[in-house]
Amino acid sequence: MWRQTEIVLRARSRGFHLITDEIVAALPALADVEVGLLHLFLQHTSAALTVNENADPTVRGDFERWFNQAVPEGAPYFRHVDEGSDDMPAHVKSSLLGVELNLPIHRGGLRLGTWQGIYLCEHRNHGGARHLIATIHGEPFVSR
Repeated sequence: MWRQTEIVLRARSRGFHLITDEIVAALPALADVEVGLLHLFLQHTSAALTVNENADPTVRGDFERWFNQAVPEGAPYFRHVDEGSDDMPAHVKSSLLGVELNLPIHRGGLRLGTWQGIYLCEHRNHGGARHLIATIHGEPFVSR
């Protein structure tokens, strides 16, 4: 079984945002899969996806602060500045984290760890809506 869906995520402020529930809500076909994989591909070069802590919001703030220090805006070595001082650092951060995830599906749901959630890592001050391609590949339930 293969299913592919485009998910449009609403615009968010700069930072690390839990989007697990939004992804699951947009993919009712997950319920039909006994075992499989969900591939998520973010169609942008200035945002990223990752899996990390889903309970304590200070973790997301710590990520934002660390990345801002590691890849600072206004660094004299950046030449790509036509789209704003946050653009080139956003490209670097996106490449460090990546724009795709492969997640296991088991018995109709994502098989994440207890404290894991999917993050949209928005690296632009005004990134706008973000587009994800979600591809489900798996074995459907034989009988229910």
